[in-house]
Amino acid sequence: MSKFSPIDYVIFVIYFIIVAGYGYWVYRSKKEKGVSDSKDFFLAEGSLTWWAIGASLIASNISAEQFIGQSGNGFVVGLAVAAYEWVAAIALIIVAVWFIPVYLKNKIFTMPQFLETRYNQTVSLIMAIFWLFLYIFVNLTSILFLGALAINNLAGGEYFHYIIIALAIFALIITLGGMKVIGFTDVIQVTVLVIGGLATTYIALTLVSEKLGFGHDALAGFNAMLKDAPEHFKMILPKPGPHASQVEINKYLLLPGIAMYFAGQWIVNLNYWGCNQYITQRALGANLKTARTGILFAGLMKLAMPIIVVLPGIAAYVLYKHGGLQQEMTSGGHLNSDNAYSAVLGFLPSGLKGLSIAALTAAIVASLAGKANSISTIFTLDIYKKYIKKDADEKSLVRMGRIIIGIAMLLSILLTWKDLLGIGGEGGFTFIQKYTGFISPGIFAIFILGFFWKRTTGAAAITGIITGFLMSVLFNNYAPAIFGHETFLYTAFPNGKGGYEIPFLICMGLSFLFTMIVMVVVSFAGPKINPKAFVLDTKMFKVDPATLGLIVVTLLLLTALYVKFW
Repeated sequence: MSKFSPIDYVIFVIYFIIVAGYGYWVYRSKKEKGVSDSKDFFLAEGSLTWWAIGASLIASNISAEQFIGQSGNGFVVGLAVAAYEWVAAIALIIVAVWFIPVYLKNKIFTMPQFLETRYNQTVSLIMAIFWLFLYIFVNLTSILFLGALAINNLAGGEYFHYIIIALAIFALIITLGGMKVIGFTDVIQVTVLVIGGLATTYIALTLVSEKLGFGHDALAGFNAMLKDAPEHFKMILPKPGPHASQVEINKYLLLPGIAMYFAGQWIVNLNYWGCNQYITQRALGANLKTARTGILFAGLMKLAMPIIVVLPGIAAYVLYKHGGLQQEMTSGGHLNSDNAYSAVLGFLPSGLKGLSIAALTAAIVASLAGKANSISTIFTLDIYKKYIKKDADEKSLVRMGRIIIGIAMLLSILLTWKDLLGIGGEGGFTFIQKYTGFISPGIFAIFILGFFWKRTTGAAAITGIITGFLMSVLFNNYAPAIFGHETFLYTAFPNGKGGYEIPFLICMGLSFLFTMIVMVVVSFAGPKINPKAFVLDTKMFKVDPATLGLIVVTLLLLTALYVKFW
């Protein structure tokens, strides 16, 4: 039975009409101007403003894995999961100042193109195939699954497969118009996302206030949460001792305290924001000033994201702790933390529920559209154009791009239909971070050395890809059994399933370290300066006063947050 009232449906339909209508208007205006080449379709070259770039970065980044997965982690662990958002703000500063100038100066449009320009075609082709598999089998599929699961829970639990198809078709409509349509519709999407997300957080805090006897007061609800669940407002989790409970150990396996800030947290963020077609694509068609401002604008918005994606999860924990949400938080008779966000949404009044569902849909659709466009861009420009049809004209490339978008969406529907990848069992946010982490160390190593060390060779890059993956498999799956549970490099903890695990963020850091060492050793066998190394000019990295001001404001706000919640 549906839990939505007529006004909820009306608000959702209005949202759909506005987004689809605006997207169609952007598409028609582009078509009337005769703009239809591949660079415009894939990159919206030169047409995205700084605010459109920033909004598109956030809309593409904040999706079901944040609303559902991070809220779920907020329920289990608390504010510590906000590290993914807050460290991202620093990562975006690094990308804006040091990464983007290199991309723009060398006219890089895709990440495989970067690898071919800096290394060779072999590295480029291997990574293009890697990225296609990752984007389809991990990212696109998990976004669709988690989004459909959340909306289905709110709709009454009977429409999962219909919702999968509806979300895919909605994203398809936007994606087929190209990156310009995606970029400008993302401005609407992120506006709806923020307004609807704040409404949900307000209601969540109010529910806590009422449950604990403080009346209808959101601020009182927040203060009550601080007192009732202080352990959920600590950014740094303590390392479990020998007598720690499995619950404490599981939290540490997800977010290993201060250690993660010296390991995987940076690799996750810098790889995601700086070496990822899905993200960098928004800025690669702009000039340096516009790109930098848009990226830093996104960084400022990232600081506020935990308010709408983590706090509802903590609120759900407090409510559950005091006897509320018992039915809403269970699936198949078991507590499911990924139900936290939809459990809170269920208590929204008519109208606000429609707005919040629109916000959740906006986040899902924007991410699906951006991811599908990146899949299309990599396949069309880095595989189809180079290896299948080298003489393809602009119209053929755009046509192939649209075909690949359709194929990617169809594959994601098939994989999601019966959760063939087991996303529901892992926990949404953890599933994405963990499995992306198997290749992130190798990718980030070949990018960072490719940027800034002229001696790095193509042979080292190929070795790095292989080493990064093998090291990730070793540390995630076999190291505790081979080397023991306690070494000078890591501590493995019982995982409650009869085995021992190293926290996956620590695994990423160790994999990255050994990959860098291997790449440096291999590169020493080559020339002192690789002929394909980039020529770096220190002037590229200078920032104007306005950009510097944005950076300082971001760092001051971030410092204040960590001082408050350390």
